[in-house]
Amino acid sequence: MRRILLLLTDLELGGTPTVVRELATRLAAEKDLYVHVACLDRLGPIGIELQSRGVDVTALNARGPTDLSAIHRLHRLISRQKFDTVFSFLIHANVAAAAATLFSHGIRLLQSIQTTQPNPRWHWRLQSITQHAAEKIIVPSPSAALAAMDWADVPAEKILVIPNAVEPTDFAGIHPPGKNRVGFIGRLDPIKRIGDLIAAMAELPSDYTLHIFGEGSERENLQSLIQKMNLNDRVALHGPIPRASEALATIDVLALPSAAEGFGLVLIEAMAAGIPVVATDVPGIRDVIENGQTGLLVPPADSAALAGAIREILTNADLRGHLIAEGRLRVVEQFSWRQVFPMYHNLLVEEHSA
Repeated sequence: MRRILLLLTDLELGGTPTVVRELATRLAAEKDLYVHVACLDRLGPIGIELQSRGVDVTALNARGPTDLSAIHRLHRLISRQKFDTVFSFLIHANVAAAAATLFSHGIRLLQSIQTTQPNPRWHWRLQSITQHAAEKIIVPSPSAALAAMDWADVPAEKILVIPNAVEPTDFAGIHPPGKNRVGFIGRLDPIKRIGDLIAAMAELPSDYTLHIFGEGSERENLQSLIQKMNLNDRVALHGPIPRASEALATIDVLALPSAAEGFGLVLIEAMAAGIPVVATDVPGIRDVIENGQTGLLVPPADSAALAGAIREILTNADLRGHLIAEGRLRVVEQFSWRQVFPMYHNLLVEEHSA
């Protein structure tokens, strides 16, 4: 029986843990295949859900990125469970997996880079060292592939692009409320430039409202900005949600004003739900959204352009209908698990058996 370990930094709510949750669930259903998920941090809500689905999960409970005892516990887990493949996601997990398997033999190591964010640069310098231990580097988009080559010195022949995916049926039956409700779903992080979206609201009619779903280090700054711009009655911070579909059911358009993305899972979640998308024309996002076809792209850090695109979608019924139809089609054809899972299966099962 093949034995695969999927290793993440954490199993909190977020794009990469969500993708790994769905990948692990599908792998666990395969015959003659054992899949185990581990994280460096505590168990987290995604870990609890995986356990409820019958997937074994281990939380290594690291006290921080320099906690070497967590790497020791990871090494023991790999040895005890006799994994033949370790597939790690994101820089901290990539480093831990490389260190834990350094003196092991016969273990296939795969790594995933999920970002195009240039900083912190030390992440990329560390990844440039760590990538030597891996057989392949998996990225979700061509933009992430370029970042891995340029900033982590990963050879082009070592990179494999496998896009993120959703199950379209999970988003069926969602109907926008039709009340000019704009939504953001994701981490409250500086790279997301949510302040640009709040500023855009000041340029939109008073019956437009913004609903921000997520948690992160920017919460206090965003709350201060909302108060400074006198938008308390039009902008709401709702906190984290277990599933994007819950938020998507309450909004009419999704906005993602990021300065960079590795992919932007929430984009295809919105497209699958029939929610039109406005986003910035930056690496990662432009690999997912075709301007004027599956969404509208605007320059980064341009609140006026962001406001204009939001208004255009919410006032132009023909455009909105076109974006919704094309977005759903694009998800089915390129970003559904039906299309993407065979890529992972070929990587993890068929190539290993060949």
